Amino acid sequence: MFLVHAFQSLGLPYGLAWFLSQAIVILVLIVVLLVMLAYILLFDRKVWAAVQMRRGPNVVGAFGLLQSFADLFKFVFKEIVIPAGANKGIFFMAPILSTTLALSAWAVVPFDNGWVVADINVGILYLFAISSLGVYGIIMGGWASNSKYGFLGSLRSAAQMVSYEVSIGFILITVLLFAGSLNLSAIVRAQAPDMRGWFVFSPLLPMFVLFFISALAETNRPPFDLPEAESELVAGYAVEYSSTPFLLFFLAEYVNIVLMCAMMSILFFGGWLPPIDVWPLNAVPGVIWLLIKVWFFFFLIAMVKAIVPRYRYDQLMRIGWKVFLPISLLWVVLMSGYLLAMGRLPG
Repeated sequence: MFLVHAFQSLGLPYGLAWFLSQAIVILVLIVVLLVMLAYILLFDRKVWAAVQMRRGPNVVGAFGLLQSFADLFKFVFKEIVIPAGANKGIFFMAPILSTTLALSAWAVVPFDNGWVVADINVGILYLFAISSLGVYGIIMGGWASNSKYGFLGSLRSAAQMVSYEVSIGFILITVLLFAGSLNLSAIVRAQAPDMRGWFVFSPLLPMFVLFFISALAETNRPPFDLPEAESELVAGYAVEYSSTPFLLFFLAEYVNIVLMCAMMSILFFGGWLPPIDVWPLNAVPGVIWLLIKVWFFFFLIAMVKAIVPRYRYDQLMRIGWKVFLPISLLWVVLMSGYLLAMGRLPG
């Protein structure tokens, strides 16, 4: 609202002032997110190197801090190669769609109390819808490449994402039942010390474990990176992509990974709230607490990549449909009964 009033003081009408203020907020969010992503990529490589007793990137810039930016320039200035039989329109549209959807999901993520682009009442449904649409970018990329390897990789990736979205959906239902709201800011406020505390220290603890593992499968992270594993000899749905289009697919994947880290922080670990409401912990800005939690969960994901062996595809699908789905569905029933018995069902 501050920006809206500032633009109105310049004589602009309310509609134009609101549009410009939202555009500035979105631009700042994207820039900050992309810069943080550059260092998260470096952090991922450093953790993997440390587990293998290597030094990792350490040449470009002090301690390798500019390595991600060097990789960016390498991707941008490489030649874009398009297969002769590819559908060129859809071939370029696929990575753009994937990146746009990945960035759009951040519109409802609250970084602090009131720090959110769109504080809508159905934030969880919005996120679930955006993540479901992300499958289309991958299928379009594999199909438009006119390559059997790319198309099969896209189908396997889509099947994997859809399978684990079902479990994630039931996990989200347990959280919204416990919080009594679909609004992400309200879910965080429900975890205040004077309310119910962090949901991870509640009957939702098993759902956090399932959400963490499902997030790995949803974002094609190891040990569930079957569509683009090096054992397949090709890079799955992105096998025919190079230069900037490949970078956009790569960027969308990591934006979704960081989004899952933010969602774990918001849904189970109090979002911007400190662990204990005492000084000096409550003097730290809420956005700092959220970033600390996001980096911590990304560290766990990076460690899983380094130490957990890769699953077979049949094992991956069996876990999703025969283990996670029944458990998450059972937990919805148990949580509903528990809240009904306690007289705490919303509405």
